[in-house]
Amino acid sequence: MGGSPERIEKRLAALATEGRAALVTFVMGGDPDMETGAAILKGLSAAGADVIELGMPFTDPMADGPAIQVAGQRALASGATLKKLLAQVADFRRFDAETPVVLMGYYNPIHHMGVDTFIAAALDAGVDGLIIVDLPPEEDAELCLPALAAGLRFIRLATPTTDDARLPRVLTNTSGFVYYVSITGITGAARGKTGAVGDAVARIKRHCELPVVVGFGIKTPEQAAEIAKVADGAVVGSALVLAVAEGLDAQGNALPGCAERVLELVAALASGVRGARKG
Repeated sequence: MGGSPERIEKRLAALATEGRAALVTFVMGGDPDMETGAAILKGLSAAGADVIELGMPFTDPMADGPAIQVAGQRALASGATLKKLLAQVADFRRFDAETPVVLMGYYNPIHHMGVDTFIAAALDAGVDGLIIVDLPPEEDAELCLPALAAGLRFIRLATPTTDDARLPRVLTNTSGFVYYVSITGITGAARGKTGAVGDAVARIKRHCELPVVVGFGIKTPEQAAEIAKVADGAVVGSALVLAVAEGLDAQGNALPGCAERVLELVAALASGVRGARKG
């Protein structure tokens, strides 16, 4: 099952027609082990995830907070590799041809594999887009432009410090959606205020026609619902990674029900997002 260049656009457009935002879930690939990670990935869409971000574990995750850093370490210790994660996406595509899958992480593992090899393998597996947090627009020739030419969407991050002078540069070559980081700092930190988030979403939309999803710091269904009222999507990551950690024994091995614990949280978050604009 190969990649579909329109899968992200189709999903977000369909949700806009329904009058609701998307629940975008981030999980670390291969966390806490390849088998449990695969079970979580396979269950996400049925639990209510509209778009899946799959983390590519890396040894130096400079933009990530402690929870996601530890998740990446668990995944690497369990033998996770970029090739294995792509194989898991291919397995996911055998039963889900519609839910968009976006790989999120750092450039080094892709560079190590080779850009052309990676792009071909990602498309073949059924990956729809990329979020590469350490490649600014000035480095578009490295990966962004080849990925776009091949049909992968390249999703960029905007932050509260991305001013109107910088924003057009950030949005150049961005496709799929814009990911607005509602706070400055590392992942898993405190949330931004909803009013300020709404203003930021409106500002970004003055510069582009892409959907804007908002993440960083969303932990509960109520918080996800707040964001879903003012944005095209709410991204939840650290809370899901922490749910994985809570399902481990003292040695870091997955206890029975670990995947189910994560998927139950996804279902609760999905309920919050889907009810956000009702009434």
